[in-house]
Amino acid sequence: MGDIITILDKRLRLEQLKNGFRTSIDAVLLAAACPADEGETILDIGCGIGSSSLPLLRRVKDTTLVAIDILPEAVKLAKSNAEMNQMGERADFRCIDIRDFDFETFDHVICNPPYLEAGGHIKSPVHEKQIAIGLGEDDMDLKDWIDCAFRSIRGKGSLTIINRAENVDDIIRIMGKRFGAVEIIPLWPKTKQDAKRVIVRARKHRRSPARMHNGIVIHKENGDYTEAAQKVLRDMEPIA
Repeated sequence: MGDIITILDKRLRLEQLKNGFRTSIDAVLLAAACPADEGETILDIGCGIGSSSLPLLRRVKDTTLVAIDILPEAVKLAKSNAEMNQMGERADFRCIDIRDFDFETFDHVICNPPYLEAGGHIKSPVHEKQIAIGLGEDDMDLKDWIDCAFRSIRGKGSLTIINRAENVDDIIRIMGKRFGAVEIIPLWPKTKQDAKRVIVRARKHRRSPARMHNGIVIHKENGDYTEAAQKVLRDMEPIA
């Protein structure tokens, strides 16, 4: 059994993979940025243990979820986490490669793609962690993630991604004319520091112009969370 952590001010409990990637605040920030409303459907691609999808289900009542991941160990644990938090009936976790998923469409898609290109980092000796932080050992890249999202969104539904700030240009380029109403939300580690992460939110088949948000400063100078960050990470407020 892995460690059990609590998030959202102890509203949610998550068991983590014993040797896998550890849950970070990125997952909660991603969940907070998804513009889902009550009664809508969500797809989480590369869901891991449910670190983003379960906080989203907790925040938005009456939503239902399909979540996919390539690691069977993660999917098994995600199912257990959903049951532990009394959300098993609302969540359907499946073990499948994102490139092979083309069965259903949803109102919203969220994803936290691996941040590092294959071959661009030192490999972890732990297989689960290697898959989580890199884009695998084959030719999978960001385009595969965005392509999966595009074919899985119904109507003019939304895609929400969290990734490294340096990857924004790649994300926008890959989205191309398939998405519009693009919103970029910088996540500043501290005041006067460059953003290391960004949230990119967009709508399928929309032509509205892009928008740059003020973003969120995560930490005060002493390392505590800022009031804005606490509203998201502890009070479960959405990122509008």
